[in-house]
Amino acid sequence: MTSPLLSPVTPSPGSFSVVRPQITTSISSESLRALVEVLGASSSLHLREGGVEVVREDGLRHANIRLDARELHTLHILSSRYGIGPRVYGTFENGRVEEYFESTTLTPSDIREPRISRWIGARMAELHSVDIEVVEGTSPQTRGEGKGWDIGVKKNVQCWLGPAEEVLTLPHVSDTVRRELDLQAFKREWHAYLDWLSTVDDTHNGSRRVFAHNDTQYGNLLRLQDQKDLVDEHRQLIVVDFEYASPNPASFDIANHFHEWTADYHSPTPHLLNPNLYPTEEERRNLYLAYLNHTAIPEELPMLDDSELQLQLKNLDDQVRYWSPASHAMWAIWGIVQAREDIEGNVEEPEFDYIGYSQCRMSAFRQEIHKLMSSSVPRGGRELW
Repeated sequence: MTSPLLSPVTPSPGSFSVVRPQITTSISSESLRALVEVLGASSSLHLREGGVEVVREDGLRHANIRLDARELHTLHILSSRYGIGPRVYGTFENGRVEEYFESTTLTPSDIREPRISRWIGARMAELHSVDIEVVEGTSPQTRGEGKGWDIGVKKNVQCWLGPAEEVLTLPHVSDTVRRELDLQAFKREWHAYLDWLSTVDDTHNGSRRVFAHNDTQYGNLLRLQDQKDLVDEHRQLIVVDFEYASPNPASFDIANHFHEWTADYHSPTPHLLNPNLYPTEEERRNLYLAYLNHTAIPEELPMLDDSELQLQLKNLDDQVRYWSPASHAMWAIWGIVQAREDIEGNVEEPEFDYIGYSQCRMSAFRQEIHKLMSSSVPRGGRELW
């Protein structure tokens, strides 16, 4: 089959991107459906006589957050070398054409189901086995954290703080919102938290540096409809949307996923998290066991006796707890930047309340760091809070 010619239609802010590939050879609808999808929770694929129309809603508004070139490179490496994620068939001015999976998107209740949660743990372990240096394209001289790459959560907070501060200076932002978010206080809290983290961060075990997805919410998890050729049942899950993927502690990626248990982006209040839905110890252990089983060399984990396994589980749970506030911090700052368009337009009832979301995440960040840093004394015995 010859490559389709892509004719882009550049959207206005917040509108839809419409792409009409002109198919130059005869091809069945079934083949087309197996060929392309534009990735994202707001994507759809329409089959029409003589071609295919792919529609994608542009849900992310600001180029200083979205890194398309990097994401394309990541998708290419993951799909070609590791068989993870969708293949990219082509790009155009305002989007790309990707592999289409005949699948259903998971729901908030799906990710709580014990069997599916184990699949998520297994899939996460597989992604975490990817060689960071390959994805980052480092050389022998630039390998490693602080040389060829830095962890994503720190980079994101640092890069997004400036744009977030600009948003909060806009005239339609209320003084109440500025006081509640208080980015000057956040900077002090963030650096104090990072100082504290450096004393408990276990980079060899639960917080080893991995290539992480960083946005494993239910909308980014697909379940294949055709499962007859699968050898491992967890492979019926496909992880998509790698725009925030980067090196990070394994525990950060898991902590971020657990926070997504508390979210329902299709509820009447999609911007609010419900902490009562955070996974219980038993539910967390369920995912951890699947994660560890798919992380270990096959002959290694069965050799662990029960006490050693319990130590691994406790270490991982502790590290997840330590890195949990970082997830809240990153998405709090992200939400402020995302709110710019609504604030500049003085939109009274935005489709998604980004500022309300940021307030929710910022409040959770502050509650968690106070609880962590006041209840534990780091190695060396010095209080950091």
